[in-house]
Amino acid sequence: MPYTGKSTDRTPLERHRERERERELCRRCRTVLDGIRLPRPFSVAALCRQLSERRGRPLHLHMLPAEVATAGACGLWLATETDDHIFFERRTTRPHQDHIILHEIAHLLFDHHSAGARDGGALGGLLPDLDLRLVRRLLARTSYTTDQEREAEMLASLIRTEADRPAAPAASGVLGGLEAALGVDGTGEIPAAG
Repeated sequence: MPYTGKSTDRTPLERHRERERERELCRRCRTVLDGIRLPRPFSVAALCRQLSERRGRPLHLHMLPAEVATAGACGLWLATETDDHIFFERRTTRPHQDHIILHEIAHLLFDHHSAGARDGGALGGLLPDLDLRLVRRLLARTSYTTDQEREAEMLASLIRTEADRPAAPAASGVLGGLEAALGVDGTGEIPAAG
């Protein structure tokens, strides 16, 4: 379609820049994904346990209070000095809940910040038992328009895609013996202790 100058049209240069931004977004997300080892078999709960151990702090999952969900949030990551808390929408399917949790985990992995974390923003008023002095991070998932939200959404999708990929079959014979002796798992990576 030829460029007509209307605001809804995008020039070839604008389309090129958007593709470059998408490639850069994907690269950043892949870098973070490459820095974690997904549990096999995969479950969101197993990933949460693994991240909790890796970070040396508890990671708690909670259903969002109805009034917070009504205000438009479907997920929330709250970090205190000692713990991480992920809240997720209760009135949706389990696969959607898992995706919301993965999205919040992506915020955690990127160490995203919210400008309103100290004052708790509008959500602080909806969580009356929350001591705002303890909050280090408070990120609520309500839309996908910011760069942080786009990063979290893409990383959540990449985690799910990678988790659904079949694990590489274990080598047998001489190769399998060498891998076992060297403590590698067939991917060339040393398995995590545990």
